[in-house]
Amino acid sequence: MIRFDVLSIFPELFDSYMSASIPGRAAAKHLFELHCHNLRTWTHDAHHSVDDAPFGGGQGMLMKPAPFFEAFDAMRAIDERNCHIVMFSPCGKKFTQRIAEDLATKERIVFACAHYEGVDERVYSQADDVLSLGDFILTGAELPCMVVMDSIVRLLPGALGDEMSSQDESFSDTGLLEYAQYTRPQTYRDMQVPAVLLSGNHQEIARWRRLNALERTARWRPDLLATAHITKQEYDFAQTIVSSEDLS
Repeated sequence: MIRFDVLSIFPELFDSYMSASIPGRAAAKHLFELHCHNLRTWTHDAHHSVDDAPFGGGQGMLMKPAPFFEAFDAMRAIDERNCHIVMFSPCGKKFTQRIAEDLATKERIVFACAHYEGVDERVYSQADDVLSLGDFILTGAELPCMVVMDSIVRLLPGALGDEMSSQDESFSDTGLLEYAQYTRPQTYRDMQVPAVLLSGNHQEIARWRRLNALERTARWRPDLLATAHITKQEYDFAQTIVSSEDLS
Protein backbone atom coordinates (compact mmCIF):
# COMPACT_ATOMS: atom_id res chain seq x y z
CA MET A 1 0.00 0.00 0.00
CA ILE A 2 1.36 3.38 -1.01
CA ARG A 3 1.22 6.26 1.46
CA PHE A 4 0.63 9.86 0.39
CA ASP A 5 1.54 12.73 2.71
CA VAL A 6 0.45 16.20 1.60
CA LEU A 7 1.87 19.43 3.03
CA SER A 8 -0.42 22.37 2.34
CA ILE A 9 -1.90 25.44 3.97
CA PHE A 10 -5.26 24.20 2.67
CA PRO A 11 -5.28 20.50 3.61
CA GLU A 12 -9.09 20.41 3.67
CA LEU A 13 -9.17 20.67 -0.14
CA PHE A 14 -8.15 17.05 -0.61
CA ASP A 15 -10.78 15.12 1.33
CA SER A 16 -13.74 15.50 -1.03
CA TYR A 17 -11.90 14.60 -4.23
CA MET A 18 -9.77 11.74 -2.94
CA SER A 19 -12.74 10.10 -1.22
CA ALA A 20 -14.91 10.03 -4.37
CA SER A 21 -15.11 7.84 -7.47
CA ILE A 22 -12.09 5.64 -8.28
CA PRO A 23 -9.79 7.16 -5.59
CA GLY A 24 -12.53 6.66 -3.01
CA ARG A 25 -13.02 3.02 -3.94
CA ALA A 26 -9.26 2.44 -3.97
CA ALA A 27 -8.99 3.96 -0.50
CA ALA A 28 -11.78 1.68 0.74
CA LYS A 29 -9.76 -1.28 -0.58
CA HIS A 30 -6.73 0.02 1.37
CA LEU A 31 -4.69 0.43 -1.81
CA PHE A 32 -3.38 3.76 -0.58
CA GLU A 33 -3.56 5.94 2.49
CA LEU A 34 -3.71 9.72 2.45
CA HIS A 35 -2.51 12.00 5.24
CA CYS A 36 -2.90 15.76 4.82
CA HIS A 37 -0.89 18.08 7.06
CA ASN A 38 -1.30 21.80 7.61
CA LEU A 39 2.02 23.46 6.89
CA ARG A 40 1.26 26.06 9.55
CA THR A 41 1.89 23.35 12.15
CA TRP A 42 5.59 24.02 11.63
CA THR A 43 5.46 27.78 12.27
CA HIS A 44 6.44 29.42 15.55
CA ASP A 45 4.99 32.92 15.54
CA ALA A 46 1.65 34.09 16.91
CA HIS A 47 0.11 34.42 13.44
CA HIS A 48 1.44 31.11 12.07
CA SER A 49 2.94 32.94 9.11
CA VAL A 50 4.23 30.83 6.25
CA ASP A 51 5.16 33.64 3.86
CA ASP A 52 7.22 36.82 3.71
CA ALA A 53 8.30 39.51 1.24
CA PRO A 54 10.97 38.41 -1.26
CA PHE A 55 14.52 39.70 -0.97
CA GLY A 56 15.29 42.18 -3.75
CA GLY A 57 11.71 43.37 -3.94
CA GLY A 58 8.95 42.30 -6.26
CA GLN A 59 5.23 41.63 -6.12
CA GLY A 60 3.55 39.02 -4.00
CA MET A 61 4.60 37.00 -1.00
CA LEU A 62 6.99 34.09 -0.96
CA MET A 63 6.65 31.00 1.22
CA LYS A 64 9.43 30.70 3.78
CA PRO A 65 11.84 27.75 3.85
CA ALA A 66 11.67 26.90 7.57
CA PRO A 67 8.13 25.42 7.69
CA PHE A 68 8.91 23.17 4.72
CA PHE A 69 12.25 21.96 6.07
CA GLU A 70 10.77 21.23 9.49
CA ALA A 71 7.82 19.48 7.89
CA PHE A 72 10.15 17.31 5.80
CA ASP A 73 12.05 16.36 8.95
CA ALA A 74 8.77 15.41 10.62
CA MET A 75 7.64 13.38 7.60
CA ARG A 76 10.88 11.41 7.56
CA ALA A 77 10.42 10.58 11.25
CA ILE A 78 6.81 9.38 10.88
CA ASP A 79 7.54 6.29 8.80
CA GLU A 80 10.66 4.23 8.26
CA ARG A 81 9.95 3.99 4.54
CA ASN A 82 11.86 6.41 2.32
CA CYS A 83 10.06 9.69 1.56
CA HIS A 84 9.97 10.52 -2.13
CA ILE A 85 9.37 14.28 -2.08
CA VAL A 86 7.46 15.82 -4.99
CA MET A 87 7.05 19.54 -5.62
CA PHE A 88 5.54 21.60 -8.44
CA SER A 89 6.97 24.52 -10.39
CA PRO A 90 6.82 26.05 -13.90
CA CYS A 91 10.51 25.06 -14.02
CA GLY A 92 9.70 21.39 -13.37
CA LYS A 93 9.72 18.57 -15.88
CA LYS A 94 6.45 17.99 -17.70
CA PHE A 95 4.29 15.41 -15.95
CA THR A 96 3.62 12.38 -18.15
CA GLN A 97 2.10 8.93 -17.89
CA ARG A 98 5.61 7.47 -17.67
CA ILE A 99 6.32 9.58 -14.58
CA ALA A 100 3.01 8.46 -13.08
CA GLU A 101 4.01 4.85 -13.67
CA ASP A 102 7.34 5.44 -11.93
CA LEU A 103 5.71 7.18 -8.97
CA ALA A 104 3.21 4.32 -8.63
CA THR A 105 6.14 2.06 -7.70
CA LYS A 106 7.08 4.17 -4.67
CA GLU A 107 6.16 3.09 -1.16
CA ARG A 108 5.68 6.63 0.10
CA ILE A 109 5.34 10.05 -1.53
CA VAL A 110 5.35 13.42 0.19
CA PHE A 111 3.77 16.23 -1.84
CA ALA A 112 4.82 19.73 -0.83
CA CYS A 113 2.33 22.33 -2.09
CA ALA A 114 3.54 25.88 -2.51
CA HIS A 115 1.10 28.77 -2.67
CA TYR A 116 1.05 32.54 -3.17
CA GLU A 117 3.87 33.84 -5.42
CA GLY A 118 5.96 30.72 -4.91
CA VAL A 119 8.42 29.24 -2.46
CA ASP A 120 11.96 30.02 -1.34
CA GLU A 121 14.30 28.38 -3.86
CA ARG A 122 16.16 26.49 -1.13
CA VAL A 123 13.12 24.29 -0.51
CA TYR A 124 13.49 22.69 -3.96
CA SER A 125 16.84 21.26 -2.86
CA GLN A 126 14.87 18.72 -0.83
CA ALA A 127 12.69 17.51 -3.72
CA ASP A 128 13.25 14.23 -5.53
CA ASP A 129 10.94 15.34 -8.35
CA VAL A 130 9.86 18.83 -9.43
CA LEU A 131 6.94 18.58 -11.84
CA SER A 132 4.87 20.85 -14.06
CA LEU A 133 1.45 20.19 -15.60
CA GLY A 134 2.02 22.67 -18.40
CA ASP A 135 2.73 26.25 -19.34
CA PHE A 136 0.10 28.00 -17.26
CA ILE A 137 -0.16 29.52 -13.80
CA LEU A 138 -2.34 28.34 -10.92
CA THR A 139 -3.03 29.80 -7.49
CA GLY A 140 -1.26 26.96 -5.75
CA ALA A 141 0.04 23.41 -6.12
CA GLU A 142 -2.97 21.72 -4.54
CA LEU A 143 -4.74 21.04 -7.86
CA PRO A 144 -1.62 19.62 -9.57
CA CYS A 145 -1.06 17.48 -6.51
CA MET A 146 -4.56 15.98 -6.80
CA VAL A 147 -4.04 15.40 -10.53
CA VAL A 148 -0.82 13.48 -9.90
CA MET A 149 -2.30 11.45 -7.04
CA ASP A 150 -5.32 10.54 -9.18
CA SER A 151 -3.10 9.34 -12.03
CA ILE A 152 -1.05 7.23 -9.60
CA VAL A 153 -4.06 5.67 -7.89
CA ARG A 154 -5.48 4.52 -11.24
CA LEU A 155 -2.33 2.47 -11.77
CA LEU A 156 -2.48 0.63 -8.46
CA PRO A 157 -3.45 -3.04 -8.90
CA GLY A 158 -7.12 -3.42 -8.04
CA ALA A 159 -8.00 0.27 -8.37
CA LEU A 160 -9.90 -0.17 -11.65
CA GLY A 161 -12.69 -2.66 -12.16
CA ASP A 162 -11.11 -3.84 -15.42
CA GLU A 163 -7.37 -4.35 -15.03
CA MET A 164 -6.90 -3.73 -18.77
CA SER A 165 -8.50 -0.29 -18.59
CA SER A 166 -5.34 1.58 -17.67
CA GLN A 167 -3.44 -0.14 -20.51
CA ASP A 168 -5.98 0.85 -23.17
CA GLU A 169 -6.04 4.53 -22.29
CA SER A 170 -4.23 7.40 -23.98
CA PHE A 171 -0.45 7.61 -23.40
CA SER A 172 -0.30 3.99 -22.21
CA ASP A 173 1.76 1.25 -23.85
CA THR A 174 1.59 2.57 -27.42
CA GLY A 175 2.14 6.24 -26.64
CA LEU A 176 -0.86 7.13 -28.83
CA LEU A 177 -4.11 8.83 -27.97
CA GLU A 178 -6.91 6.40 -27.26
CA TYR A 179 -9.25 5.42 -30.11
CA ALA A 180 -12.78 6.91 -30.29
CA GLN A 181 -15.47 5.08 -28.35
CA TYR A 182 -19.26 4.88 -28.69
CA THR A 183 -22.26 3.56 -26.78
CA ARG A 184 -26.06 3.35 -27.29
CA PRO A 185 -28.02 4.58 -29.16
CA GLN A 186 -26.57 3.42 -32.46
CA THR A 187 -27.89 6.56 -34.19
CA TYR A 188 -28.11 9.92 -32.45
CA ARG A 189 -29.03 13.16 -34.25
CA ASP A 190 -28.14 11.55 -37.59
CA MET A 191 -24.69 10.56 -36.31
CA GLN A 192 -23.89 6.87 -36.73
CA VAL A 193 -21.67 4.52 -34.77
CA PRO A 194 -18.99 3.12 -37.13
CA ALA A 195 -20.34 -0.09 -38.62
CA VAL A 196 -17.22 -2.10 -37.86
CA LEU A 197 -17.87 -1.74 -34.13
CA LEU A 198 -21.23 -3.49 -34.61
CA SER A 199 -19.82 -6.31 -36.72
CA GLY A 200 -18.69 -8.64 -33.98
CA ASN A 201 -15.45 -9.19 -35.90
CA HIS A 202 -12.88 -8.65 -33.17
CA GLN A 203 -9.92 -8.70 -35.55
CA GLU A 204 -11.44 -5.94 -37.70
CA ILE A 205 -12.45 -3.97 -34.60
CA ALA A 206 -8.89 -4.12 -33.28
CA ARG A 207 -7.56 -2.97 -36.67
CA TRP A 208 -10.05 -0.08 -36.80
CA ARG A 209 -9.15 1.00 -33.27
CA ARG A 210 -5.44 1.01 -34.06
CA LEU A 211 -5.92 3.10 -37.19
CA ASN A 212 -8.31 5.42 -35.38
CA ALA A 213 -5.78 5.94 -32.58
CA LEU A 214 -3.15 6.80 -35.17
CA GLU A 215 -5.50 9.22 -36.92
CA ARG A 216 -6.57 10.98 -33.72
CA THR A 217 -2.97 11.32 -32.57
CA ALA A 218 -1.92 12.72 -35.96
CA ARG A 219 -4.75 15.27 -35.92
CA TRP A 220 -4.60 16.41 -32.30
CA ARG A 221 -1.16 15.52 -30.92
CA PRO A 222 1.30 14.96 -33.79
CA ASP A 223 4.16 15.62 -31.39
CA LEU A 224 3.51 12.19 -29.84
CA LEU A 225 4.28 10.34 -33.08
CA ALA A 226 8.04 10.75 -32.67
CA THR A 227 8.10 8.59 -29.51
CA ALA A 228 5.06 6.36 -30.07
CA HIS A 229 5.50 2.60 -30.40
CA ILE A 230 4.42 2.32 -34.04
CA THR A 231 5.74 0.74 -37.22
CA LYS A 232 7.28 2.63 -40.13
CA GLN A 233 4.12 1.97 -42.17
CA GLU A 234 1.93 3.34 -39.37
CA TYR A 235 4.17 6.40 -39.04
CA ASP A 236 3.90 7.10 -42.76
CA PHE A 237 0.10 6.74 -42.57
CA ALA A 238 -0.02 9.20 -39.68
CA GLN A 239 2.19 11.67 -41.52
CA THR A 240 -0.25 11.77 -44.47
CA ILE A 241 -2.92 12.89 -41.99
CA VAL A 242 -0.59 15.50 -40.48
CA SER A 243 0.14 16.84 -43.96
CA SER A 244 -3.56 17.04 -44.85
CA GLU A 245 -4.22 18.93 -41.60
CA ASP A 246 -1.44 21.40 -42.42
CA LEU A 247 -3.03 22.08 -45.83
CA SER A 248 -6.54 22.60 -44.48
